Amino acid sequence: MSKYLPVFNRTTTSPLSVCKSCVCRSLGSACEMGVLSFSLLVIWMLETVAAQPKTEPREVDAINKIIDHWNLRSKLNLSVDPCTPNATWAPETANPRIACDCSDTICHITHLKIYALDISGEIPQELFLLTELSDLNLNQNVLNGSIPPEIGQLLKMEYLALGTNNFTGPVPAELGNLTKLLSLSVSSNNLQGRLPPQLGNLTSLHQLYIDSSGVSGPIPQELSNLKSLQILWASDNRFRGKIPEFLGTFTNLKVLRLEGTNLEGPIPSSFASLTKLEDLRISDLGPSDSSLDFLENLSSLSILSLRNCGIRGQIPNRLSTLPNLKILDLSFNKLTGQIPASFKTFPSLQYLYLGSNNLDGDLPSDVITSSLVALDVSFNPLTGNVPLDRKDISVNVVGTSINDVNLNNEKASSMLHCLQGNTECRTKGPSTSFSINSGGTEQAAADGIKFDDDSEQLGAASLYTSTNNRWAVSSTGVFISNPNGPQYTAQTDSQITGTLDSELYKTARISPSSMRYYGLGLENGVYRVELHFAEIQMMDDPTSWKALGRRVFDVYIQGVKVVQDFNILNEAGGSKRALIKTFEANVTNTVMDIHLLWAGKGTCCIPFQSTYGPLVSAIHVSQVTEFKDSSKSNKRRVGKILGISIGCAAGVLIICSVFYLWQTKKEAGHMRIHSGKD
Repeated sequence: MSKYLPVFNRTTTSPLSVCKSCVCRSLGSACEMGVLSFSLLVIWMLETVAAQPKTEPREVDAINKIIDHWNLRSKLNLSVDPCTPNATWAPETANPRIACDCSDTICHITHLKIYALDISGEIPQELFLLTELSDLNLNQNVLNGSIPPEIGQLLKMEYLALGTNNFTGPVPAELGNLTKLLSLSVSSNNLQGRLPPQLGNLTSLHQLYIDSSGVSGPIPQELSNLKSLQILWASDNRFRGKIPEFLGTFTNLKVLRLEGTNLEGPIPSSFASLTKLEDLRISDLGPSDSSLDFLENLSSLSILSLRNCGIRGQIPNRLSTLPNLKILDLSFNKLTGQIPASFKTFPSLQYLYLGSNNLDGDLPSDVITSSLVALDVSFNPLTGNVPLDRKDISVNVVGTSINDVNLNNEKASSMLHCLQGNTECRTKGPSTSFSINSGGTEQAAADGIKFDDDSEQLGAASLYTSTNNRWAVSSTGVFISNPNGPQYTAQTDSQITGTLDSELYKTARISPSSMRYYGLGLENGVYRVELHFAEIQMMDDPTSWKALGRRVFDVYIQGVKVVQDFNILNEAGGSKRALIKTFEANVTNTVMDIHLLWAGKGTCCIPFQSTYGPLVSAIHVSQVTEFKDSSKSNKRRVGKILGISIGCAAGVLIICSVFYLWQTKKEAGHMRIHSGKD
């Protein structure tokens, strides 16, 4: 018994009773009743505290060791029982968070959240002593090592989030033991190997996030058991084989992302059964051709992006009957025929991307509806005019024969027609260089080169030509989830290292899909192309989860892929470091085409949503050698060849004549008779 608490019994006078008698002599019977009530309240409170169930001692020891392992004592100082009611770490909004489930006699830790706090190191073994956990959120940290197989001991787990970390090794097969799982995330890690077939045991799973996780190989057939899936993010992995037909049996799917996966087509016809789909994104499939027939009954679609999926045939009219469709991207496919006239009836379409196909005919005059925000039909053999009804819409028709009166630059427009490739172009007073400060104002470099202003605000499908008519830029795509709104430039106030021209790299153009720069009116010849890069959106601090992002894109020059899976941060050796990539290319028709293209690879959402796609800081293009005018030299060459040929023929004729006369004289008395045996 504590020396600070007196023992009360029938023979001991309570200090409280002494106090009561002293005070009540002066205050009377009302006081006696009040003091008695207060006494009972104090006794009840003491008994309540004594009766409060405590956390299982083994779990108390485990959670304290976990806190110390990850140096969280300053954020989570458990001076009382972890499951104390109304503790500051118990609400859903708390971070770190510990929440419990208590019976009359004992409490168990059921929720543990340590989210985006940059904890590092491996997962401690003490975590697996919290066997009552149903919700574990370790997203957005810098945890490393492998995901321990002991994770399979947490059999009551329903929500497991291990995404955006630095985990390596395989996805543990023991995850298949967690049959109560509703949500699993291992996205944005550095895992290796195949998905374990044991994941097929997770038949209650509603959400599976494995995008950018690093997994590879074929998708296991056992995953066909995941019939309850509603969300599947699997983009940016190194899968092998065809898109599984069984995905078409996941009839509860609402979101499916398969961009940049290395999978092959075709898109399975079984996808026609996915009538609950709201968001479908597939890109960059292997060589097999696909069709759009499966879309007929997918009336819930809001986002449909099927870029570079080898889709052939005509665009079906029934697409315009999809009542909720806001974004339609069918670019970089093999579509033919005309743009359906029924597109004028799209009830809610905002973004329409049909570029880089083989669509022909006139652009429908009423394709630009009241809801449309952006239209891209670039690089198609289309004709017609851009409607004048709307001035607030972004339109890109470069590489077509469509007349865009909004361009307000007839000279540049005629030059851009050279990109179609079916016209021989010449220009008066051709230039031999151009320089651009992408996303920024005019800058003079240390070597004296003046980089033109390229600070024009572009939209979701835009074309801008420079005031000097020496270059143009187009951008296509929409950052669907950008918290900062539609932005197509990036900037930083930080100094850029590895260069004398830091200001040149503090701004950049970015694009969610396709960005192209065009050199116009160039003299034909061999050119040196310098592309300047600095990663100014992603970090390289190894102590922060914000440094775990990967920007990956491809670079084409004059239609030839010169860089695949380009990662600025990796090649430059860090963030905010200057990098110059140099190439040579031929200009044969007065235009240069520099194309930066996102092929679905890289992380999507680090350090914030919609951080992906091409980025370029500056461009400098200059002629190395010119192509000589071949008309005169060809005439001289033809004359020389003709003279030599005639001389040779005359010489041969004379020699043959002499030989014939000599042979005739020699064999005059012996005429040779040819027989059938010769």
